[in-house]
Amino acid sequence: MIKTTLILSCALISTAATAQVPAPLLAIPDKIVLEADFGKARNLPKNIWQRRQGTRWAVAEGVLRGEQSSPEYQASKKDHFGYEPRLSIPVTPANFIASFRIRFVGGTETGIVPFIEFDHHVCRVRFNRDGAILLADHEVWKVADAPGFVWESGCWYSITAERKDSEFVMQIKDGPTLYADHPSFAGSAPSGGNGFGVAGPRKGQVEIDDIVIWSIKSDDTANWQATKTQMPKFTPVQVKEPKPKKAPTRKSPIKRSPAGKADKN
Repeated sequence: MIKTTLILSCALISTAATAQVPAPLLAIPDKIVLEADFGKARNLPKNIWQRRQGTRWAVAEGVLRGEQSSPEYQASKKDHFGYEPRLSIPVTPANFIASFRIRFVGGTETGIVPFIEFDHHVCRVRFNRDGAILLADHEVWKVADAPGFVWESGCWYSITAERKDSEFVMQIKDGPTLYADHPSFAGSAPSGGNGFGVAGPRKGQVEIDDIVIWSIKSDDTANWQATKTQMPKFTPVQVKEPKPKKAPTRKSPIKRSPAGKADKN
C-alpha cells in the first residue's frame, strides 16, 4: 500500500510540473539571458553549460541529461571523482529569476547531494529524506527548511528561484517555498562554478528541461513586502564549522613596460 501511494504521488507531481511554473514573488524579470528546451538535439557550449568533475551531459529524449563521470576518469583522480552529475550555468546573472523543470533519477543521496545551488557554495538547496534545506556561506548556516517535503526519484519538479542582493526565494510548484535574507547570498562563488548549479544523486542522473533565466529590474514586485511577512520565520542554525581562511600568498612583483604591458619576472 505504501509503495502504491508513493507511485501515485509521483505521478501527480509529474503531471503538475508540466503546468506553468510559479510566478516570481520577489523580482521583476527584465531580459532573458538563457532560454532552452531540449526537444531537438543541440550543442552545449562550454561557456554556457559547464560540466563539472568530468561528468557527462547530453541532450537525450527531449531533456538535458547528466550522468556520473566515466570509470576511466574516476580511476585517474584522487578526489572530485564525479560520482554525481554536476553542472554549472555561469551566464546566470548575480541577480536573477530562473524557472526550470528538474528531476533526480536513481542513485543514492549523501550528506551533500542532491542539491540545486546558485554560485558554488554560496546559496544551496539540498534535498534529503528529512526534507529540503536552504544553506548559506559554504553550507555553514541553515537559513530555511521544509521538513515535510521529501523528493521522489523520477519525479519532475517545476521550480522558480530568485535572488536579489542578499535575498533568495525558491518555489517548488505544489510544494514548499524557501526564503532567506543572508549577507553571503550577495557574494560570489569562492571557487568552482558560478551561476545556476546542480548535483544529482550519487551514481544517479539529473534531467533538466524548459529552463529560462532572466536578469531583473531594480524594483521589487508590488506585493513583495507583504508576501515576505507571510514567510515562515526561521532562526539561522550553524550546522558546521567554517573552513579556516588561507593566509594570503605573497606574489612576485610585476614590472611594467613603457607601453603599459605587464612583464612578469
